[in-house]
Amino acid sequence: MPNPNSPYFALASLLGNCPNAITPAELQGVLLGRSCAGAGFAPEAWLAEACELLGAPAEGALQQALLGLQRMVQEELISTQLALTLLLPEDEAPLSVRAQALGQWCQGFLDGFGQTIGDQALSLEAVDGLQDLTSIAQIGDQLEDSEDSETDYMEVTEYVRVVPLLLFTECGRVPAAASSAPVPPVDILQDADAASKTLH
Repeated sequence: MPNPNSPYFALASLLGNCPNAITPAELQGVLLGRSCAGAGFAPEAWLAEACELLGAPAEGALQQALLGLQRMVQEELISTQLALTLLLPEDEAPLSVRAQALGQWCQGFLDGFGQTIGDQALSLEAVDGLQDLTSIAQIGDQLEDSEDSETDYMEVTEYVRVVPLLLFTECGRVPAAASSAPVPPVDILQDADAASKTLH
């Protein structure tokens, strides 16, 4: 049974009200993909794209959650962290569920990155990273519950947390004020959970 207090479940409950089915993992993947490809962090542009993706107007509780997710992504990309926080089901979820979500995350990232980057030339390292994510996007159909598969999942997840940072370094755009005015800390759980409760 999913943990109702987890960030993934809170956002999934909110997205469940949208006409177009999309998981929190895929949504964060799209957002990170476009951000790493140089889309910037203008909230209006993100809300417009998310609105089209979800088939719903970005208003009220949904808007709060989308902006909270973007703030979290921006904070992590422009910080000195060496890995990102992936919005995936918690460890208590079956491996097949977590692996499927990881695949959805990678596919979302590839979609967001590809739609934004256009025909810009990429380094060999960037191309290799994108090819790896393409392979990982199929992981949901390959892992079965076992100790070895659990280890494989953890190793792949750690790798996925690093690839976007490489791509952002090469293609992304750091906000002009980032060096002098750091982005305030963001609690995506608080934002998504509060937004979800607004609907009920």
